Amino acid sequence: MNNFRKFIVYLPLVLILLVLSFRSSVLAADIILKDLHGQEVNLSSENGKPTILFFWTTWCHFCRNEIKALNQNYERMENDGINVFAIDIGEPKYRVENFYENNMLNFKVLLDEHGLAADEYDVMGVPTYIFLDKSGKIISRGNNLPQDYKALLSK
Repeated sequence: MNNFRKFIVYLPLVLILLVLSFRSSVLAADIILKDLHGQEVNLSSENGKPTILFFWTTWCHFCRNEIKALNQNYERMENDGINVFAIDIGEPKYRVENFYENNMLNFKVLLDEHGLAADEYDVMGVPTYIFLDKSGKIISRGNNLPQDYKALLSK
């Protein structure tokens, strides 16, 4: 009977660990979002190049700091063959367009008006970076752009 109790206690923990380890290796979701010009971008079709997905909002103070870092590094990232998409969550297009123009952003902004991409990638708050390898596999996530982002994406 004692072994059965241990089994009942440890089984949920083992299942949780399995789910979490599987989730970190999931491929990029087949999600289509529109950019600020109305062009559709399928996130899973961007495989073949390492990709950074940056989930943010215009009202988030921490996001603004990360946007500056992303904007400063964008040209180097592009030259290194890294896709960069900033995905605004749940805001109207006009608000994001105004922010984009006022802050002279260099990178492509996608609109996740209903939060479907954020849900698919389990985004719990902003800012959130999702790092994808060349095959579209999620290799890391974080709340700020690491100094070694290039090494992280080349794994």
